[in-house]
Amino acid sequence: MFHKEGDLRKRTFQFGRRIARLYLALPPKRLADKLSCLAEIYGNQLVRAANSIGSNYRESQRGRSVAEYKAKLGDCLREADETLHWLECIEEDGILDAKRLSDIKNECTQLIAIFVSLLK
Repeated sequence: MFHKEGDLRKRTFQFGRRIARLYLALPPKRLADKLSCLAEIYGNQLVRAANSIGSNYRESQRGRSVAEYKAKLGDCLREADETLHWLECIEEDGILDAKRLSDIKNECTQLIAIFVSLLK
């Protein structure tokens, strides 16, 4: 295992689950409602990106070389940043309010900082 400072498998797994539950709180799609259509578009991308963080981190721990480990951590960083992007879209378009998204955005920002640190 390359990352000896602390295993992020559980944390990234739980983060993906939290995002999936957040997705369930988005308004259901109604053809005539533009906001609910946006919620579906953003939500699908959000769930995919957030859960890719955990799966890529797990893959990084099985890396056959330091280069492969770092490449997978880079994927984690990109997916975490994309996750933050979709959370910001959901907030900016008023689909969910800032207060509701605050904790999950904070966790995402922390994961980004961790991956940046691990890649240095």
